[in-house]
Amino acid sequence: MGVVPELTPDPAALRALGWNDRWATLAADRPPGTEPARVVRHDSVAVVVAGAAGTGTRPIRPALPPLAVGDWLLVDDDSVVDLLPRTSLLQRRDPTRGGAQLIAANVDRVGIVCGLDRPVKVGRVQRFVVQVFDAGALPMVVLTKSDMVDDRTIAEAEADIERASPGIEMIVCSARTQHGLDALRRVVAGRTVAFVGESGAGKSTLVNALAGREIAATNEVRRGDAKGRHTTTARELHVLPGHCCLVDTPGLREVGLFTDVDTVDDVFEDVAGLVHDCRFNDCSHSTEPGCAVLGAIEEGTLDRDRYESWQDLRREAEAARPHPPDRRRS
Repeated sequence: MGVVPELTPDPAALRALGWNDRWATLAADRPPGTEPARVVRHDSVAVVVAGAAGTGTRPIRPALPPLAVGDWLLVDDDSVVDLLPRTSLLQRRDPTRGGAQLIAANVDRVGIVCGLDRPVKVGRVQRFVVQVFDAGALPMVVLTKSDMVDDRTIAEAEADIERASPGIEMIVCSARTQHGLDALRRVVAGRTVAFVGESGAGKSTLVNALAGREIAATNEVRRGDAKGRHTTTARELHVLPGHCCLVDTPGLREVGLFTDVDTVDDVFEDVAGLVHDCRFNDCSHSTEPGCAVLGAIEEGTLDRDRYESWQDLRREAEAARPHPPDRRRS
């Protein structure tokens, strides 16, 4: 189990946890004897919650929908009474059981953390971007360990990401040298942010750097392939300076899509728009003369790899056919 965030047991703690007028309105008619609290860690059969009275553990009631770190709850002294409607829900397809695996709730931004000490996998970035948009949050790419590579490597990684996910915000930083951390602090200030990525990418080290102290466990990566072990074993919310709530997550080996085709099209709107405007209704976009998609690829205004990624992700989303999740949104 990780370290439970130390919070002062007073009403100001709610604001530090991200409490605002929206949540206050939703909780205005709460049952007598209940208080709002936020899930700061999920331990399978129980959740660690934090609120005005400090932190405590509450068992999970089977009658409730699955809970996620970042959820706002109504709790009494013994149990979780209710789940407040979410503003966002980040999830992926469960790699072993299928269906949805919840990652974090009520997040404003999601940092897709990629270590520059290994090749950046733009396909994983694209998958995360789709799931972040599905969640109702905004994605950004955080390129860590900039002190371990030269400027050319950084520029190549940025160019690859821009081709794969045009317009996505990128922040280059180093926890060791502090390079780029001020820019990252400005982005996360006043928000709930989740860090996602593969093991060894530097998520927990980055959390510690932003916190100014060690609150998340870290491990060295293997020298041969720069891969890391799962240091973070449970999703956990940390309260950082600057009114930031940051969810650190275990490394993900797979990013299976749990979304619909429309979300894929929204993320790849440049590709979907060309397909929609193609002169042939049944065009395969492979050999037909006058095809808008092939024309854009030949002109260099559409990256072929991005087009092929759109096809692959669309097929995966169509095959998954997830049932609408219980987001409990207002």
